[in-house]
Amino acid sequence: MKLLGFVLLALTCLPAGAQTGTIVLSDVRLIDGTGATPRDHVSIVIQNGKIARIASGGENRAPDAQTLKLTGKTVIPGLINGHGHLGLTKGTTVSPDNYTAANIEHQLRQYERYGVTTMMSLGMNKDLIYQRRAEQETGQLGGATLLTAGRGIGIPKGVPGVNVGPDQLYRPATPEDARKAVDEMATHNVNLIKIWVDDNLHTMPKPNPAVYSAAIAEAHRHHLKVAAHVYYLADAKLLITNGIDILAHSIRDREIDADTLSEMKRKNIYYIPTLQLEESFFAYADHPAWMDTPFFKNAIGPELAQTLNSDTYRNKIHNDPSTHVHGTAFDTALANLKKVNDAGVPVAFGTDSGANPYRIQGWAEHRELQLMVQAGMTPLQALHSATEVNAKMLQLSDKTGTIAAGKQADLIVLDGDPSSDITNTQKIAMVFHDGKQVKPRPEPQ
Repeated sequence: MKLLGFVLLALTCLPAGAQTGTIVLSDVRLIDGTGATPRDHVSIVIQNGKIARIASGGENRAPDAQTLKLTGKTVIPGLINGHGHLGLTKGTTVSPDNYTAANIEHQLRQYERYGVTTMMSLGMNKDLIYQRRAEQETGQLGGATLLTAGRGIGIPKGVPGVNVGPDQLYRPATPEDARKAVDEMATHNVNLIKIWVDDNLHTMPKPNPAVYSAAIAEAHRHHLKVAAHVYYLADAKLLITNGIDILAHSIRDREIDADTLSEMKRKNIYYIPTLQLEESFFAYADHPAWMDTPFFKNAIGPELAQTLNSDTYRNKIHNDPSTHVHGTAFDTALANLKKVNDAGVPVAFGTDSGANPYRIQGWAEHRELQLMVQAGMTPLQALHSATEVNAKMLQLSDKTGTIAAGKQADLIVLDGDPSSDITNTQKIAMVFHDGKQVKPRPEPQ
């Protein structure tokens, strides 16, 4: 069966004139993103792209308003992906040639249609990203609100081992070069600095702590937070000592010890689990039931669908010795997330979607919520991570992340309650971004 590379969600669309007027979402169950207990029979009034007020009671009439009676539906904040990537993939390829204005917009729109209303493109960006962000700020570019860490800082002949061009990544060899890279990104007002600290399962050179510690110090001089790609506990410990702000992946080689957890909590270091990253290495080969759902199928293009459903792909994964390594890393990531959450360390939300074709933008974020719950978080805790916690981490709390008067109207209307079943985040009835309803529309791959 031919699959379409765009989302066809069953949205209830507003009349054209309602997009700029007052909209009332009447008689909904509200999950506001703060982690608080859901509230029933609430009305949300949207004006000029913002939440004007939240009222108790079934229907809150407003003059000249378009009132949508949504009894039985649940409203949650738009999701914030704190670790994604743009422009790297197209079909089944990862190539510098994919990094185009059109592909960036296509991917931002896919995130948005899946209810991801804000995303951080965490490294490996061409400088085109700054132009696209500026265009979005002036209303010339649609899709999810774009944040960026610019190119990011890897190491010579090492991580990240992704097929990107030299204009998509800095690879400083000395502390001075690292400081210069940070300074250049700071001139573009990046939202974060990204560093890679890994050796790709002992297959690449190990990063020099003197280089990345210089990058961290220079970023802090510019009042910029630093997020680190990390895998090993030993590297995480060094990063914590050197002032890292965000661990952008799970620690996956061993379980986290109590002293490290204590330091993470004391220093308020954000922990982004990216559980779907490890799962994406092996899960498709067993063809789980969710691969047959429209929610998944509509997120992938025909080339990727053909690959994932082929015997060649399945046999490759089943026979690859690294599959066991990724499975073990996945189990360790689940165990460590429970430890981190139980210790009171701030758990943020990200997926690494868009880093390769198997980390599927939009869909991966909903799967990540399910895996966070599988690891031991409650559904409300997982949603809190993907909304208010990420808004705090990315310094967006005055704009988005929770449903409250004065915030942007970034909302998802659901045909089910995710506080009782996290898979209900996939039952999307409507998405609002900046107060405008997002409509599905065909977009070529």
